[in-house]
Amino acid sequence: MRLTCPTGRRAPLAVLALAFAVAALLNPISPAQAQTQAAPAVAPAAPANAAGAAGATGIGAPAHALDARLVEAREAQRKRDRVRLVALRDELVAGRHPLAIWADYWELGLRLGELTQSDLDAFYARWPGSYLEDRLRNDWLLELGIRRDWSGFALEQPRFKLADDRQVDCYLQIVRHQAGEDVRPVARQLWMTQREPMGGCTLMATTLFEARRLSSADAWAKARVSAEAGRRVLAREALALIDEKLVDKPASPLNELWEQPQRYLQKKADAASRQGAELVVLALVRLATSDPQTAATLLEDRWQAALAPDAAAWTWAAIAKQAAWKVMPEADAWFQRAGAVPQARDVDWSDDTLAWRARAALRAGDDGRWARLRSAIDAMSAPAQADPAWVYWKARALQALAAPGAEGDGQRTGAAVLLERIAGHYSFYGKLATEALGRTQALPQRPAPLTPEERRAADQHPGLNRALALLALGLRPEGVREWNYSIVGMADRELLAAAQRACDREVWDRCIHTSERTRAEVDVAQRFPMPFRADVLAAAQELGIDPANVYGLIRQESRFILDARSSVGAAGLMQLMPATARWTARKLGLDFRPEQITDRQVNLRLGVGYLKLVLDDVEGSLPMAAAAYNAGPSRLRRWRDGPPQEVAAWAEGIPFNETRDYVKKVLSNASYYGALLGGVNAAPLRSRLGPPIATRPPGAPPENKELP
Repeated sequence: MRLTCPTGRRAPLAVLALAFAVAALLNPISPAQAQTQAAPAVAPAAPANAAGAAGATGIGAPAHALDARLVEAREAQRKRDRVRLVALRDELVAGRHPLAIWADYWELGLRLGELTQSDLDAFYARWPGSYLEDRLRNDWLLELGIRRDWSGFALEQPRFKLADDRQVDCYLQIVRHQAGEDVRPVARQLWMTQREPMGGCTLMATTLFEARRLSSADAWAKARVSAEAGRRVLAREALALIDEKLVDKPASPLNELWEQPQRYLQKKADAASRQGAELVVLALVRLATSDPQTAATLLEDRWQAALAPDAAAWTWAAIAKQAAWKVMPEADAWFQRAGAVPQARDVDWSDDTLAWRARAALRAGDDGRWARLRSAIDAMSAPAQADPAWVYWKARALQALAAPGAEGDGQRTGAAVLLERIAGHYSFYGKLATEALGRTQALPQRPAPLTPEERRAADQHPGLNRALALLALGLRPEGVREWNYSIVGMADRELLAAAQRACDREVWDRCIHTSERTRAEVDVAQRFPMPFRADVLAAAQELGIDPANVYGLIRQESRFILDARSSVGAAGLMQLMPATARWTARKLGLDFRPEQITDRQVNLRLGVGYLKLVLDDVEGSLPMAAAAYNAGPSRLRRWRDGPPQEVAAWAEGIPFNETRDYVKKVLSNASYYGALLGGVNAAPLRSRLGPPIATRPPGAPPENKELP
């Protein structure tokens, strides 16, 4: 809820030979590979099995003799204690611990800046096909970029399997540019969608700007989107490409307009030049983040006439987007102002801006909203239009715009085609589409039981073994990364077997994550497991809450991880904030100590109790309760103000991306749990949405403003 040795010496050959032996066990090689790799001069070892919660590794000495050493190695890596880490790594390798690969990786990571390609190749040979081979290659590509070793980068990059690092992608555009390729479209997209400062992407932009493959117009566009998102460092980097004087002093234009945009607009702004006009746009955007109404007034009264039409249109849309985030009723009208500006069609609207334009239209109450909604969706890129949300809402717009009788049959047919495209998807909009077509989503037939061979393959998978061993030792980030890498490319039956292995070990988050990736064969009971069933049912029954709603919320909150903790301090199955837990305990008359917050029964009792109090405060509406549970009751009070809205439209308009996704998933989850708990074969959604959402009705009980 709510949101290496100090001198860099290499390990002795005997130790590395042992490492190679362990690698061979954890990463079996083909006969063809075996012919090209030297066999280590060590005796064969027993097959590698994952360390269990009780501590057996199945390799060499019992895990309890060395598991603590791995945890110590992780701590030595955090402290950058290379002497201790080397000693621990050598002990783990000599003891043939299945996770020695991690200590080997951590040691290399501490001296990455002094490594050579041969050091990397030796690691790859020791641990072929492993997650850490690919992870180290990722690290090495970043290091090669820092070194500007573009020839080495070009040789290594094609072997990067995951290829999921934006900074590596930015470096890759430099290499391709140097090879004579036109990388502008890809590079510009990478730059414009960058969210955090990254040296590689800054270097890419600088390189292409100096080569005139990115222009001043691109830099101003980057500054605009950075200002809109409140990313000051990125705005500064973009403006520095144009003119260092814009950013190089405390009293520079960027600093002034960022800190006091209204004062800048009143005292210093001048739109007579292109640079001055762009600074006006940035100041208006900055002002809109705190006060959209004042920004709109200033734009209309003074600045629109001074700006180029495309700049004025973009600024109106930026102000409208800020208003939409604040759930202001003016947002839709301001988006219309943006579209009405001459040459507005020449503006390169982002998909994000168009999505907020669509949401603002959905929130409007007039009959023209459907035409504006369709126009916004039609202007999106093809990938954005393929999102189930916009497929569904375009279909709804076509239905609403269709003329009566035969004249409107074409649009109604088009709407049905769109709905069929996503009907049956295991998602919020997939269910709504199915029901809009007059059907109820039936649960898929359960796949055939896993065969002994399929289970054995999952039991013997080296990466899954390492992941479970890491998780058993409390090294959750490392274990999750190992697991996720291991399931890449698996077919449905392999995924089902891997998921079942996680379920059997009660590693519920990996069970769900893996099962969700099947396509043709779907095991609903595996995707929607019901751990701690007796406790959940008892807590729900005691307070008169549908247990399907409780399960739907827990699945989204913690994935049933008992000791889950969020970055802001929420803890346990139901992700309670400590202050919320204390407050709820007082309200329920329960004794509570802070250390109990991750206790299963205590967390469930308090979490279900808090959910009950929230439901009571929102007239029993699960959508509103879910939003309040995730983002806080005070935000919900602002979000529900306004004319009545159907729940799906209201949920789509929630300002926070996390909460919007959360509400839809909790509702979808609850529909499946309702079917499973009820022993029925259908998972209807609309019956769980409830009545339209609007301002609290007159005569309703007063708001419980004590709710934290």
